[in-house]
Amino acid sequence: MNAVSQSTPTTDRSSQNQSSLQIGDASFIVARPHSFGIVIQGLDQSSVKGDFDFESEMARDYLHQVLLAPANRDDFFKLIETEKLVVCKNVHSNDPTYRRVRGKSSGSKLSQAEYYHHDGCSCPVKPQVVEIRMPHQSVQRHIATAIAPFADVIPAMLRALPERLLDDATAQTQADFSVPLDQRPAAATWDRIQGRITRLVRKDLDAQACRAYFREVDRLSHAYVLPWEMGESRLMLNNHDDLVQTMQHRRALQQPKSESDANGSLVKRWTAEEYPAKAAEE
Repeated sequence: MNAVSQSTPTTDRSSQNQSSLQIGDASFIVARPHSFGIVIQGLDQSSVKGDFDFESEMARDYLHQVLLAPANRDDFFKLIETEKLVVCKNVHSNDPTYRRVRGKSSGSKLSQAEYYHHDGCSCPVKPQVVEIRMPHQSVQRHIATAIAPFADVIPAMLRALPERLLDDATAQTQADFSVPLDQRPAAATWDRIQGRITRLVRKDLDAQACRAYFREVDRLSHAYVLPWEMGESRLMLNNHDDLVQTMQHRRALQQPKSESDANGSLVKRWTAEEYPAKAAEE
């Protein structure tokens, strides 16, 4: 198995928080623009020896050609497990395993995807890694995808609740999650607790107020809501033996919805489960 290593971040102001990531024989430029996760900006040209075609398939689709190649696949998934979120910028890929993200939001009603969730909630076992991707296309995307640690989402949802919704039971739950992580309720109960809070706000708040509530949850949980770029893939840890380690995500309207807004489309897959067969056989 190939090692994954990261160098010390550079101190140059123009490349602040950048470092080099080595996976297999390839070196990548990595940045940390957020409080969690890493952003792979592409192959590190300065580390390539000899003549190398940076327009080659390997360079343009480094996600599949390098990171998910059989020799590096396990190391890459370990990196996702460690970092919780790995963003790959400017990947050119139309791999057939991607499927369109379904479901739409209307101005008067939230879609299920607008609530924080893990993918595969109805599956016997949730997928290990969820990859959401914005292919290169002619229309930009203005709707964000918020990603945050599960351990931060629950207390943020409780803190953001309007005071009128804090009955005795909910106020006690709020207190239960205001303590250090090791003193909170068992993680196995978090899905049930989150479901109860979500139902509470869905019942009490209209669509506009509910979206404003979740934008506050995004803020309190320090969610990753950076704008989408063409060719960007976001791979997040969706399932782990320790639920505390996992991430949740949601479709996040950062401003009131306009039915006339054109938005670029996203695709997704459960990378570890939907892109394993041919890689493992090669």
